[in-house]
Amino acid sequence: MSYPPDPNNPYGQPQAPGYGYPQQAPPPAPGYGYPQPVAPAYGYAPALPQVMPGLVTTARVLLFIVGGTQVLIALGCLIGAAATKDAVNKTSTSSDDFISSIGNAAAGILVVVGIVFALAAALSITLGAKYGKGGNAVRITTIVYGAIASLFGLLDLVSGIAQKLTVNIIFGGLWVAICVIWITAMCTQDGVNWFNRPRY
Repeated sequence: MSYPPDPNNPYGQPQAPGYGYPQQAPPPAPGYGYPQPVAPAYGYAPALPQVMPGLVTTARVLLFIVGGTQVLIALGCLIGAAATKDAVNKTSTSSDDFISSIGNAAAGILVVVGIVFALAAALSITLGAKYGKGGNAVRITTIVYGAIASLFGLLDLVSGIAQKLTVNIIFGGLWVAICVIWITAMCTQDGVNWFNRPRY
């Protein structure tokens, strides 16, 4: 009677595959069941966090500064209108109809100017707030806003030069410079890429 060979016998014959203890299967070929190390694609750098370009950041800060200044001017105009109206009411008599009409007209003009500056402040601050997530519409609106606002700066600058008014020259020139920065920041390639970047 023959017995199967003892697997622990060092002098026994080697066992054929499949007889005795189960044999381990060879590792699978790459791509079949096991994750393979992924190498970065040749020629492409890993994606980096997007950062707002410097000139766009400057334009944004200027929008906030201008917006805050416009708020102060609007409040000053409205307070001045209220004070003018109050002064007219206190000093008006039947013989001062002409003076009263001038005072009321001045108060009305101050109210209109204050409302215009309040609307401009709202636009400036809103545009600046949308620079982080806004798209191409924010860029185009900034260009249009800067172009229209620069016309007022040019008028102030020209009138200051014609009348030799230093204050008008300074403020007109400063305003034109700010508008040029807005427009330039939106028209450079960095600005275009920032507002057209993909959003996930």
